[in-house]
Amino acid sequence: MPLTPLDIHNKEFSTGFRGYNVDEVNEFLDQVIKDFELLTKEKKELEERLALLNERVEHYKSMEENLSKSILVAQETAEEVKANARKESQLILKEAEKNADRIVNEALAKSRKVAIEIEDLKKRASVYRMRFRTLLEAQLEMLENGDWNDLEEANASLSEA
Repeated sequence: MPLTPLDIHNKEFSTGFRGYNVDEVNEFLDQVIKDFELLTKEKKELEERLALLNERVEHYKSMEENLSKSILVAQETAEEVKANARKESQLILKEAEKNADRIVNEALAKSRKVAIEIEDLKKRASVYRMRFRTLLEAQLEMLENGDWNDLEEANASLSEA
């Protein structure tokens, strides 16, 4: 067990023939006691400071560990977000491609339908033009024939009667 200042203070030496001067020994012991008390006090303060610093170190280690865990969680979350964003963008792209294909197919179908309708209208217009031409030619032929004269005479004879 280490010495305490009280142990030094209470220490008694036996005196012998030609022994040490008691006053000098006591004076020296008083000085040793003061120095020893000072060292003991410093040791206690250093131990307290060391305990406080160790406590802080533990706190900082705990904070470091928590920060490391937080960083790992943040990195994992970022990777998940990136992966989800990639998946979502691929889905959006596929959906857009499907819509584009559908729109193109619908447009092609409509253009084919319009082309068919145009051909049908051209055929009808051609038939109508031929019929109209035939009708006009028949009417011109009637005008050039003398049938009108016969009609006028028949009309005149009806009027007289």
